Amino acid sequence: MSPKLRLVLLSFLMLFVELALIRWTGSNVVFLSYFSNFVLLGSFLGIGIGFLRAGRSRNFFPYAPLALAGLVAFVRFFPVSLRDSGGDLIFFGELKPHGPPKELMLTVVFLVVAATMAFIGEGVARTFARFPPLEAYKWDLVGSLLGIAGFSALSFLGAPPLAWGAVAAAVFVAVELPPRVPVLAALQGAALIAILVMLGFESFAAGTDWSPYYKIRYQSHPVTENGRRVEPPVDFLTVDVNGVPHQADYPVKNNPIYQTLYQHARPAGGLGDVLVIGAGGGNDVAAALARGARHVDAVEIDRRLYELGKAHHPDRPYQDPRVSEHIDDGRAYLERTGRKYDLVILALPDSLTLVAGQSSLRLESYLFTKEAVEAARSRLRPGGVFSMYNYYREPWLLDRLGGTIKSVFGHPPCVHVLGATDGPNNFSVLTVGKDPSSVACGTDVRTEGALWEPSGAVPAPSTDDRPFPYLRGHALPNFYLITIALILLGSLVLVRWAGGPMRPMVGYLDLFFMGAAFLLLETKNVVQFALLFGTTWFVNALVFAGVLLVVLLAVAVQRRVKDFRRPALLYLALLGALALAWLIPPHALLGLSVVPRFFAATALAFAPIFLANLVFTQRFKDTESSTSAFGANLLGAMVGGLLEYSALIVGYRSLLVVVAALYGLAFLAGRRYLVPGARAEAAPPRVAEPVPT
Repeated sequence: MSPKLRLVLLSFLMLFVELALIRWTGSNVVFLSYFSNFVLLGSFLGIGIGFLRAGRSRNFFPYAPLALAGLVAFVRFFPVSLRDSGGDLIFFGELKPHGPPKELMLTVVFLVVAATMAFIGEGVARTFARFPPLEAYKWDLVGSLLGIAGFSALSFLGAPPLAWGAVAAAVFVAVELPPRVPVLAALQGAALIAILVMLGFESFAAGTDWSPYYKIRYQSHPVTENGRRVEPPVDFLTVDVNGVPHQADYPVKNNPIYQTLYQHARPAGGLGDVLVIGAGGGNDVAAALARGARHVDAVEIDRRLYELGKAHHPDRPYQDPRVSEHIDDGRAYLERTGRKYDLVILALPDSLTLVAGQSSLRLESYLFTKEAVEAARSRLRPGGVFSMYNYYREPWLLDRLGGTIKSVFGHPPCVHVLGATDGPNNFSVLTVGKDPSSVACGTDVRTEGALWEPSGAVPAPSTDDRPFPYLRGHALPNFYLITIALILLGSLVLVRWAGGPMRPMVGYLDLFFMGAAFLLLETKNVVQFALLFGTTWFVNALVFAGVLLVVLLAVAVQRRVKDFRRPALLYLALLGALALAWLIPPHALLGLSVVPRFFAATALAFAPIFLANLVFTQRFKDTESSTSAFGANLLGAMVGGLLEYSALIVGYRSLLVVVAALYGLAFLAGRRYLVPGARAEAAPPRVAEPVPT
């Protein structure tokens, strides 16, 4: 195999395995549905250690299948469900204690992922070092881009984990043939077979499907009344996602919770056009049709959940010609549609997963911001009604949403609570009209609904800049701090133990800061595009691919220009691009139509990335010791991933200030390399997506 092809395949393997681990571990360890960033950080650490080891005589890459098999076995045989939910941070899931404490489990997964990726990273590093720096960088980026394309294609096809494992195994076999040590080859084969067997049992389990967002398990049950099956026999479907109960597709006449809002909603123009966001299996759609809706737009982000509802819902709502389905992000649909509605419903939108592996944004976070409620209000006809409901679990969350609605509509919503008002799982319905007369409300919150009154101090509304409705205040919960401290401690120990003395990396302090800054910059762009174009997996894949294409463009420019006469000016241009991105917040682009919004967002997001990579390649092109430099860059990226959690306190826009400060530190630490023609020992950028530079 030619060295170029080997480097492309190894880079493909590294990125593909990283994305698969982020996706798969979150399906089996429910904490990682909410903190998949920890898998990404573990990957950074592991790849960095792999590069630090690349100069040593013993090569651990051939043992990568054994490490991966151990990781798969650990996650498969020690799945974890949510241990608690409440306090200052809300998870949506079962409340029964099960499994180790989340602080311990997240740390263990982080370390096991790091060990696995270290073996793969070493294989990439040893091949990477055979090329001139920019040549190696280019082919690494090509492999990374193919890795994104491959995993996105499998996501589109709904391929189960067995397919992911088969692709990874095939690439590993291709780069390792012919086997050199028979005993090791036998161990590799046994490990790969074990991985495929474990993933195969999971992939073909009865009633299991895989969407781009979830591991879905569903089961059919008979509908009963008074302990007896109804006649004629009717079945309903229960659906779990990532091990958490998510929805039940139940007949409308036997499902009172979906009728509660209609006790209060009195649209002035009648129940003509209805918008259901979070349509899922179709319960809310069926309820609207049963109430005489003329037309229903049903928006659901997960196509597989919609397909299950279409095939199994006993009322067959999606077969009704009055229904139009839209597989889309709810907030994106609100921003794009020009239709007006008599009733807009946010129907139980709790996603149970994050947008991507490097942010704290859940799929539904942008539906609960003040700007989202304003968008919903703008889609109502005069006399129209807006309603949202869920098991809000904590009184402060209900108060936050009630206060947000009041600030947008100018009067409080009607709140109807089913169950005890102090219960942990009370089902609450909030209904408000453009005109207060469009909502019928009583005086008892539990029997007939009552106008919302705060139960205590009302948390500030979530905003598009700080879209964290389930976080009560502006401080990191203790378990974040504990887990981050454990990760940092474990990282220092592993780097020192596996990579040797850290002194050689001191000369690459500027690359450390570049890695941290670029990771934050990319995270900001992922979140920005999620707001502007939707939190769908397809949008995320396009953003990651766009980042790699821009990095490739920067490499091409550097190879053609070779030396910038005044490379320090690149930092100045980068600072200007960051300042412009800060001055024009993402929500300012929402008023544009889709095409100009795309071009404006692309220019604001990718100009800093392009300039940042020119800064990096100028430093990187003359590298002589790539392994130590790369280790510094990866450690910086990992620290940048931890700094991303500061957005929970200050918001995502302020991350640009942190990015500018980090690049300023990189300038100060590396200013001696800014003399034209000066040789600088630098590192290739991170080869696993996203690529910090």
